[in-house]
Amino acid sequence: MDAKSFYGARPLTLLALVPENPQESEGDLSDDDQVEDPDYQPTEADDTGDSSFESLDEEEAPSKSRSFTQPPRKKTNDNADPSYTPGPNKSTRRIWKQEDIDEFQVLNSRFETPEAVPSPFQYLKMLFTDEMIENIAHHTNLYSAQELGDPIKTSPEEIEHFLAILLFMGVFNLPSLEDYWHHESRFDLITDIMPRRRFQLLRRYIHFNDNQQCSESWDSLYKIRPLFEMLCEQCLLIPSTHKHSVDEVLVAYKGTRAGTLRQYIANKSDKWGFKLFCRASSSGIIHDLLLYQGASTFFNVALSEEEQALPLGAKVVTMLCTTTKEPQMSVVFCDNFFTSFNLVQYLHTALGVKCIVKCFDNKYVNLLSNACGIMTFSTVKCWSKEFHAKITILCPSLISAYNELKGGINLSDMLVHMYKTPAKSRRWYLPLFGHMLDLCIANSWLLYKRDSGLQNEKPVSLKRFCLAVAHSLNQFNKPASELTSWPTIFQLSTTREDRLHPNHHDQNHKQICSLCPKGVSRWKCEKCNVFLCLNINILKTTGSVEKKY
Repeated sequence: MDAKSFYGARPLTLLALVPENPQESEGDLSDDDQVEDPDYQPTEADDTGDSSFESLDEEEAPSKSRSFTQPPRKKTNDNADPSYTPGPNKSTRRIWKQEDIDEFQVLNSRFETPEAVPSPFQYLKMLFTDEMIENIAHHTNLYSAQELGDPIKTSPEEIEHFLAILLFMGVFNLPSLEDYWHHESRFDLITDIMPRRRFQLLRRYIHFNDNQQCSESWDSLYKIRPLFEMLCEQCLLIPSTHKHSVDEVLVAYKGTRAGTLRQYIANKSDKWGFKLFCRASSSGIIHDLLLYQGASTFFNVALSEEEQALPLGAKVVTMLCTTTKEPQMSVVFCDNFFTSFNLVQYLHTALGVKCIVKCFDNKYVNLLSNACGIMTFSTVKCWSKEFHAKITILCPSLISAYNELKGGINLSDMLVHMYKTPAKSRRWYLPLFGHMLDLCIANSWLLYKRDSGLQNEKPVSLKRFCLAVAHSLNQFNKPASELTSWPTIFQLSTTREDRLHPNHHDQNHKQICSLCPKGVSRWKCEKCNVFLCLNINILKTTGSVEKKY
C-alpha cells in the first residue's frame, strides 16, 4: 500500500499553471535574460509589463482551488491626509492593571437580645404559621370533595397532629409507614395520636391549591406555589447578616410524574429531584428561595431587557440579591455556575469589576470579585503530589473569604437531611412539602441557637428541638379519640398448656381469628371460646396428621 494514502487520505499532488500551448517548453515560458543580450534596448512597453494578464476578468482567471495565486496587494493612497488618525480597533486586547483594590469592610451584624428565649414551638410558628396550616386544611377538604364527593372534614388541629407524626417519623425512622402501627413494632408516640387509616387518608388527599383554578396556569409548580410563597415571605422577615451565599439545593424525587421539573445533578448525593436556588447567610439560615422550572422560572417576575439577556445563573443571583435589606453593605458569594462575565458586566453599572485573581492550587481557579482583593496573604496547608506531604503555600484573602463564607447553604442542607421527614410518594409535590417542613425546623433551630448564644444559654440539640416541636403540635401527647386500627396482641393464658386440640365449629359463616386480623376460620377452641387458624401438615411417611395453632 502506498504510504501517501494512509488512513484514507488523498494522494499528495502538485498543482501548476498549465500553458495554453502544450508544445511550448518550460524554458519558453520563462522571461528572457536581458543581461546576456548585449544588443537589447528597453522600450516603454517593457516598463508597463505584460498587459495580457491585466485584461483577464475574474471569471477567466484560474480557479483558486486548482492553482496557487498571490493575494492582491493593498493599494496605498499617496495623497492621504497626514492629520488622519485611525479609529479604535474592536479586537483591541485588554490590558489589566496589576494592582490591588481596597478591601470591602463588611460590618458585623448586631441582633437584639431577647428578654427570654421562646419555646421551640414558638420558633416554628414564626415560619410555619397558622395561616399556612389553615390553607392546608381548606384545600385538603376541597380536593377530597372534588374526588370523593364528600370532604374528609379535616381541621387545622388535625393537620398539626399530622405534622407531629411526620416529625416523629423523621427522628425515629422505620422501614415503612405501616410499621409504626403494626402490633409487632408498635410506636406509641404515633399510634396514640392518630389511627393508621386516618393518617393514610390525610396523606392521600393533602393539597395546597385548587386544581380547577390552576389547570391552565403557566406555573408548572402551581400545586405547591401558595405554600411556597408563604414560606418565602416568612424567611425574608428573619434578620440576616451582611454575608450571603447563593447556591442550588436538590430535593430528592425519583418518580416520573413531574416531567421536566425533575433535574439531574451528578455531584449530589440525591442525583434526581427538584432544583431550588437559595440565598443563605453565613450562619446557615435560608432567607430566600427560587424554584427552578425551566423556561418559566421567572414567569411572575418583571425583568428588564438587560436582565433578560443574562444567562440563567446571573438571573438567579440578580433576583435573589434584590431581596436583601441592605445590598450596599452586603457581600454575596457564589460558585462558577452563577459567576459569569455577563453578570459582572451587569453589576459594573453599580459597583464595577475591581479585581480578578487567578490562584494556582491543584489546578487553576479563576475568581472575580468587586469586594476584596488578594492582600493580605495568609498561609494554608496543601497536599503536594510532588513531595507526598502537606506544604505551606500563600493564599490570597479572596480565597480565604470564599472558603469561610460559602458554606451557609451546605450547613442548612446538612441539617435538613439529618432528621428528614418521610415524603416518598408518586405525587411529586409531597417531597417538596416535606422539604419545606424540614427547612422550617432547620431555620427555627438556627434562630433558637443564635438567641441562646445572646442569652449565654446552652442550646439543645436539633433532635431534642424537633421532638419538642412535635410534642407541642400534638398538644403534649394528647391521646387520639379514635381507636387504633390494629388490635392488641392476644394474651395466652396458662390454661392452654394442656395441649387440647380445637374442635371444628359447624356454622355456616366463618369467624375472624383471634390472632390474625386478616384470618378467618371455622375452627374454635371450646375451652377458650376463640376461633383460630389451623395449619395442617400431612406427614406422608407416617400417615398421621399434625395440627398446629
